[in-house]
Amino acid sequence: MDFDFPLRKIIHVDMDAFYASVEQHDNPELKGKPVAVGGGSKRGVVSAASYEARKFGVRSAMAGYIARKNCPDLIFVKPRFERYKEISQQVRSVFFEYTDLVEPLSLDEAYLDVTENKKGNPSATLIAKEIRQKILDKTGLTASAGISINKFIAKVASDYNKPNGQKTVNPEEVIRFLEDLDIRKFYGVGKVTAEKMYKLGIFTGNDLKQKSLEFLDSTFGKSGKYYYYVVRGIHNSEVKPHRIPKSVGAERTFFENLSSEVFMLEKLENIANELERRLQKSKIAGKTITLKIKYSDFTLQTRSKTLPYYIAKKELILETAKELLYQSTLENSVRLLGISLANLNTEKKKEELKKESVLVQLKFDF
Repeated sequence: MDFDFPLRKIIHVDMDAFYASVEQHDNPELKGKPVAVGGGSKRGVVSAASYEARKFGVRSAMAGYIARKNCPDLIFVKPRFERYKEISQQVRSVFFEYTDLVEPLSLDEAYLDVTENKKGNPSATLIAKEIRQKILDKTGLTASAGISINKFIAKVASDYNKPNGQKTVNPEEVIRFLEDLDIRKFYGVGKVTAEKMYKLGIFTGNDLKQKSLEFLDSTFGKSGKYYYYVVRGIHNSEVKPHRIPKSVGAERTFFENLSSEVFMLEKLENIANELERRLQKSKIAGKTITLKIKYSDFTLQTRSKTLPYYIAKKELILETAKELLYQSTLENSVRLLGISLANLNTEKKKEELKKESVLVQLKFDF
């Protein structure tokens, strides 16, 4: 099929059960056993689960006590983020052997644009295979990859042959691949949206394709246009090596629920200190402060205020956060507080980077 938009060769690399795999690699006694990184206490949360644990329904973001109930033999280990960052850097060094167009999404996954690459290799499929082997040789860990004409399809494809596999969706296969795709596999379609689509008779990409742009726009708002185009293989987002954050934040979950604003002030000060440190490290300031409150029943509330000037100092951050805290009565006892800063002074940088970007249309040899 012919595409009338720029085609690229995009690889999405995703480390397999990264945090848990690191722990199993560093401690051979954990190999082959169900492992969860995080806390197994009543208030603990699973950050990551090994494939052995996933067989019992253990998932990231699951409450620790539920995970232990699902898998009585589950072994909890405390997260070691410095170690994960160290290995993530090793993995990224492999990426840069092939291209400078690397867009990390987190410590364990990234997009690579290898349309033009340092090895002069025309096959993105072979590049992905080489990269996965080098990661294994360098770290002892496995990675999976998806390869296609854009970021959306590459990301969906990387989940197909996990763990330790890869899938290529060639240009001529894109439309059929998307038409046959379960709507739950579409990146950006969460559980709530999927249920809404089911009620509308949308179960596959082909079902989605039958809906008009007007219908999707009126039914799903801004996301409607996105759904309309991605199901047709159109997703022109470039791999951005200089990803500029839209917000910077810090938060804390407490061992015991807090029931009074007075008890929260010290916690907010600690959070503001951490936020200031992150802002200084990134040399960023912002105007919009958001206070995040998660109650003991897990309901979430946010309160925001936009200032007429940029701030990055903890004193001003804390002052505004306190104002937001006292803005209205708390609905319940609180298990988590967070402060984030948005409307950042990076918009100018974003525009400059956009001007620098160049679109290249090439014929494909996957």
